[in-house]
Amino acid sequence: MNTLLPTTVVGSLPKPSWLAQPETLWSPWKLEGDELLEGKQDALRIAIHEQSRRGIDIVSDGEQTRQHFVTTFIEHLSGVDFEQRKTVRIRDRYDASVPTVVGAVRRERPVFVEDAKFLRATTDRPIKWTLPGPMTMVDTLFDDHYKSREKLAWEFAAILNQEAKELEAAGVDIIQFDEPAFNVFLDEVKDWGVAALERAAEGLRAETAVHICYGYGIKANTDWKATLGSQWRQYEETFPLLQNSSIDIISLESQNSHVPMDLIELLRGKKVMLGAIDVASETIETPEEVADTLRKALQFVDADKLIPSSNCGMAPFPRDVALAKLSALSAGTRIVREELERSAPKVS
Repeated sequence: MNTLLPTTVVGSLPKPSWLAQPETLWSPWKLEGDELLEGKQDALRIAIHEQSRRGIDIVSDGEQTRQHFVTTFIEHLSGVDFEQRKTVRIRDRYDASVPTVVGAVRRERPVFVEDAKFLRATTDRPIKWTLPGPMTMVDTLFDDHYKSREKLAWEFAAILNQEAKELEAAGVDIIQFDEPAFNVFLDEVKDWGVAALERAAEGLRAETAVHICYGYGIKANTDWKATLGSQWRQYEETFPLLQNSSIDIISLESQNSHVPMDLIELLRGKKVMLGAIDVASETIETPEEVADTLRKALQFVDADKLIPSSNCGMAPFPRDVALAKLSALSAGTRIVREELERSAPKVS
């Protein structure tokens, strides 16, 4: 698209209260059968409408048709037993009961393709779709078959590539892989994480993105952030690898974080999806606060490569808070966009 500083949302938006429990991550559905399918599509229509009217340029599904950004995809794969559960440490932060890999993992049929077709048919704006990244998928399971995080990641990468190619054929403009695990398992990122990510994106003509954040605004994540000190420098190790990768867009957390802004310089040449909206606080950013974050980022990324966004998904927020934050994102972006347009050289 030709819009300068096109805005987007990283991942989830709150679901309507008639579809799932409000302000709750991974809440069970309130509907069943055909009513659930209709309800998901209605929620998707609302998400598209709200993004559009609040000035979001690259729209997404807001994850309205899935409960969890990782396991909803895994539910559709063979080789994973959701009845046989184990407790594992997720991203070295909190314990969770997860399904078990019991055999070779396979994608028997498309997972999100029909939902993506519905999204494409409902808006004429550029659309973005999110998928879990291979490393983060591995970290959300108990592996009782491959006995190797790397081997399982490569299997998932091939499966994700199948799904991504069909999403591209359905009209998706940007395919984003969510890899919060990249901020934790830094040695694995270097050894095989980036390579597995590139395998997931292999052969795509659609733009590709990887989202690496410090997590939803839940207690386990905020407690972990409190241990990271006055500067969060995890990106310093991963950005050079990603700058040399085939991935087009790098999505990162910035607003109200302790990430040094100058680390963005390590991505020079890539597009940067900058988190200018905090997802750990219900305080609504002012347009000027958003604009100030973008101005600081523009010292290290060219304007034609900056995509203002949120730090992470906003599913746990009250809907009015999330929507107000979308409005703040677009209003703050307009301020900087107009400043850039005024300062651009006049062509005679």
